[in-house]
Amino acid sequence: MADKHNEENFDDDLLIEMTDDEGNVYYYVEEMIIPVGDENFALLVEVKDEDEHEHGAGCDCGCEDDDVIIAKIVVNEDGTEEYVEPTDEEFERVQEAYEQLLEEEE
Repeated sequence: MADKHNEENFDDDLLIEMTDDEGNVYYYVEEMIIPVGDENFALLVEVKDEDEHEHGAGCDCGCEDDDVIIAKIVVNEDGTEEYVEPTDEEFERVQEAYEQLLEEEE
């Protein structure tokens, strides 16, 4: 996962541009912040370009599926926030915290 590179206003949401190791660019919106201890993690949902192709009956391209990632929020040397890939242990802790949040909402 790449660091946060660019932000723009996307309606009322913050559009986050991320670039992978191969140079592919993806756009996400921050769905929610999940606090775990003294660290924060973001639940990011990909924003897809609906104009890339026509969707018809039986479209099995996966375009209907949400691409969701968990990213750790860190402050870099410049004082700005970045999204970085969490460790396996951090990911497990975030999953547990997220499940607890869902249970509390019910």
